[in-house]
Amino acid sequence: MTAVQAQDPGAVTSVALRTAGRDRSGVHEAMDAGEIVKSWPMRGTLHFVAGEDLGWMLGLTAARMIIATAPRRAELGIDDAMIDQARKVAVTALEGGGQLRRSELLALWDEAGLVVAPGQGYRLIFQLAQLGVLCFGPFQKGEQRLVMLDEWVRRPRRLDRDEAVGEWALRYFRSHGPATVKDFAWWTKLLMVDVKAGLAIARPFLERVEVDGVEYFMDPQTPDRLAEHSANAKGVFLLPGFDEFMLGYQDRGAALPTKFAPRLVPGNNGMFMASVVDNGAVVGTWKRHGSGKKATVSATPFTTFTKKAESAIPRRYAALP
Repeated sequence: MTAVQAQDPGAVTSVALRTAGRDRSGVHEAMDAGEIVKSWPMRGTLHFVAGEDLGWMLGLTAARMIIATAPRRAELGIDDAMIDQARKVAVTALEGGGQLRRSELLALWDEAGLVVAPGQGYRLIFQLAQLGVLCFGPFQKGEQRLVMLDEWVRRPRRLDRDEAVGEWALRYFRSHGPATVKDFAWWTKLLMVDVKAGLAIARPFLERVEVDGVEYFMDPQTPDRLAEHSANAKGVFLLPGFDEFMLGYQDRGAALPTKFAPRLVPGNNGMFMASVVDNGAVVGTWKRHGSGKKATVSATPFTTFTKKAESAIPRRYAALP
């Protein structure tokens, strides 16, 4: 899938749901091993990515993101000298295998006289992540620690620009297809020249279909896989709010009728509710109440749940990673 949106703790569940073990601990172990890291590789949003991929992804997106966020840095009074000093403090604390909580790094910057206004600390971490200095690595006590990217990821993949855009396009359509070029462009926020170049490279390895005059691309094996697993695909699923089933596409109409979109994203504020999926469509939302073994689930249908969904929801909740 290349990247999974990760500003919410439910992202670990989203990853675990797509593994054979369906176990959150396996995801945490991958973080601790440097196989999965967290950063802002695209859309200015936190994502989980394979550690070896983060560098080439930032190579495609970081320069534009740094330019786009310059006005916000100016509003916060962050200049190049402050960024350089923040980098020096971070590198001194982290080089040689150091790991810091975000609050610990902010405290070091505060001691150095750097962080004097609300929002500056977050923006400095974001900036150093875009520059490839920092990323979030090992998972300890409910929080990923900040580490130096070049130390933590020891075997990064090195791709030139054409290789990188081709790789990204191929991975996107293999994991998200059937999907459109507009979906891919929205998901990555790449320049259209890169989107077109990536598709040109990936196209020979993809299946193309046309529906209502719209061109879709996918892995050639997708139709056979769907046929093989159709019974499961038509089943009931409980997905976290920020899950690729919704977040992976600009046009979500295939799985979410437009009239129900406000129910999934109340106020259109970018905060997605956890979803109930039945027969390939989002049919309602769900919430967890309480914690631990005493936690319970409640679900709210957009219209009415099928009997299949009503009986499956408690079981699906109990089986969540």
